Amino acid sequence: MDFPLPPVGEGLIEVELVRWLVRPGDAVARGQSLAEVMSDKANMEVPSPFAGTVTALAATEGTKVKVGQTFLSYNAVGEVAQPAPSEGNLPPRPPSLRGTGEQEAGSPQRTNGPHESATALAPPSLLGKGAGGVGSSPNGHGAPLPPAAPSVRMLARKFGVDLAHVRGSGPHGRILLDDLAPYLAPKPANGARPAPAAPDAPKLDFGTAGTRMKLIGLRRKIAEHMVESKRHIPHYSYIDECDLSDLVRLRAQLRDALAKSGVKLTYLSFMVKAVARALKEVPIVNSSFDEAANEVVLHDKYNVGVAVAAHNGLMVPVVKDADKKDVATIATDIERLSNDAKAGKIKIDDLRGGTFTVTSIGNLGGLISTPIINHPEVGIMGVGKVVKRPVYDAHGALKPADMVYLSFSFDHRVVDGAIGVVFGNAVMRYLHAPALLLLGERGA
Repeated sequence: MDFPLPPVGEGLIEVELVRWLVRPGDAVARGQSLAEVMSDKANMEVPSPFAGTVTALAATEGTKVKVGQTFLSYNAVGEVAQPAPSEGNLPPRPPSLRGTGEQEAGSPQRTNGPHESATALAPPSLLGKGAGGVGSSPNGHGAPLPPAAPSVRMLARKFGVDLAHVRGSGPHGRILLDDLAPYLAPKPANGARPAPAAPDAPKLDFGTAGTRMKLIGLRRKIAEHMVESKRHIPHYSYIDECDLSDLVRLRAQLRDALAKSGVKLTYLSFMVKAVARALKEVPIVNSSFDEAANEVVLHDKYNVGVAVAAHNGLMVPVVKDADKKDVATIATDIERLSNDAKAGKIKIDDLRGGTFTVTSIGNLGGLISTPIINHPEVGIMGVGKVVKRPVYDAHGALKPADMVYLSFSFDHRVVDGAIGVVFGNAVMRYLHAPALLLLGERGA
């Protein structure tokens, strides 16, 4: 039987096949992930609506697949199995499935390796009846298990976690790898409930010497987008330094109090708020250029994108309506969007609608950059590392100050040099007096 690619989201007619999670001869259960696909920089997994054995794969990794196009072929449970291709003709097994104690074809169900991504899930349109998967409970009575990917089940078995007691945060209550984190920390000697495990820092892909790497998936999207931006936009950059001494003190006063409420207050949240205020003062910077109509489109929404370095490439999730949100809410949005992007479960809608972008290299130690504009926007601001150094005050006396370089790039077709400086000065004015960012717009 042929399995066509099901609908993958509103308005999407095709996706790119990033990697297969099964191969011919594999037995699959309902809800098991078949492949990882990508659209608009958002990765998702295609779950199986059937139980059976895969007989053929109809697409190769790195190619586009349209909705309704045959994705793979299979024999449903109870059908006579077709001979699987010889081992020499099989496609390479995805890295996430190598060396994980694979079962031979025809065994009850293959268990995927612990490194398989189960956090980037398909939208509800991909989840058919029984998509969560049903199996036997650990007690052997055949009670339905909560929906979870095979890799999640394997990890739960390895650490003795009863999935019936885990609350799933995915669609339809599906249990994700992140949901297991609080149960994987070492148990205290007194038997108290373990504290949630701290999330691992994202691991960047530095490549392997002596190899060739094909640009597919997110990496290809980034390459195409950067080339489009540089080809169409005449960039110019300017850099200024900003005294953040008052902001550093204000953040230190608010940080612990907000942390008790679950808010991680960062410098970036102040930057986003300052940019939103400055965009209202200089509307031409909050625009895009319609080349077909030869018109500048000035936006009345202030949606600030925040560049995030995920393990597989750069993403720019968007803080929507940043002008209407307070600094604490912006901080919460940034943390949620960043975590989703790094975990590979960012939603497509979270990547759309940006009108200006902020990118920070300060956490890696950089001072100055010349960032590429996120087409079709007309401006971007790079934030460097905050450094304490001596500066002269208005009276000529030296004093310690917390300084940062702000690197701006603009589309010279829309934003002239003088306007760019006016915008940069507006941003710095709010960062010099950060208490203004805590007030409503009338108070500011």
